[in-house]
Amino acid sequence: MERIKQIQDWLAVQRPGQAFTLAPASSDASFRRYFRATCADGTAHIVMDAPPEREDVRPWLHVQQLFYAAGARVPDVLAQDLARGYLLLSDLGSTTYLAAFDPKNVDTLYCAAINTLIDIQRASRPGVLPAYDRALLQRELELFPDWYIGKHVPIDFGNEQRNSLASVFEKILAINLGEPSVFVHRDYHSRNLMHSGDRPGVIDFQDAVYGPISYDLASLFKDAYVEWDEERTLDWLARYWEKARKAGLPVRADFGDFFRDYEWMGVQRHIKVLGIFARLYHRDGKAGYLKDMPLVTKYLRAACTRYSELFPLLRLLDKLENRQAQVGYTF
Repeated sequence: MERIKQIQDWLAVQRPGQAFTLAPASSDASFRRYFRATCADGTAHIVMDAPPEREDVRPWLHVQQLFYAAGARVPDVLAQDLARGYLLLSDLGSTTYLAAFDPKNVDTLYCAAINTLIDIQRASRPGVLPAYDRALLQRELELFPDWYIGKHVPIDFGNEQRNSLASVFEKILAINLGEPSVFVHRDYHSRNLMHSGDRPGVIDFQDAVYGPISYDLASLFKDAYVEWDEERTLDWLARYWEKARKAGLPVRADFGDFFRDYEWMGVQRHIKVLGIFARLYHRDGKAGYLKDMPLVTKYLRAACTRYSELFPLLRLLDKLENRQAQVGYTF
């Protein structure tokens, strides 16, 4: 309550003479919180509350400038207090893509998301954002054995299984790191795209990096929070690929090669996400993501069935889900 009182006092200085109400707008998987400040005349702004001892707002500000310059619709920064971790932002509305989807608008919304992603990627250049390098990709993969296997569905996980999983990780990393690099939002999906106007509002981009070009596509089309049939997502992926080639982006010349990269990037992401969701529950007490685990696992299993190099991971998933007896093999 003391911090909320501080926010109210800070807002009173930023908007002198204006009465306003402050209400929760959203929260995310970090320690950031968001409030909507609504003035008496109906205008609204968003306050980001990022306690400095837990969250650094400077990466958010840096990426906001990059994405804004690229033409993406991101919140405007109206005021800032870096010492206390407050940002006053323009309000992109309260309707996410996830909330806005209906049978009539899905293709239009995804085409708009594709166009914005291409704008961001066209602005890419090395040395501006942290590299999505081997070390970072590896750390993300390790969340799976550490948290999903280690805490969420613990099994007898000996050296043989660990070595098998490490071998699969090496194959995943080799394909991921072989991709061309661009700016990567790193969570470009239906909960971080706001529906208002012809272009999506883009939020929650503070963890952006410079890395594999298919990463944000895996986030967008293999969304942990909504599922579309594969024929439809394949069509969207092909639309992106055609537009990206015309825009001069470094996508693979052959769509089959591009699809392979996208699939393996999705495998890396879903392994990571299962670890993150498990950590959010067991370490942070956030149970809301548990309901999304089955869809993430479904994506992961589907990719593993397509590539023989991933069969050891598929067998591990079977063991984790107690399926191995049903399919007639042991790990």
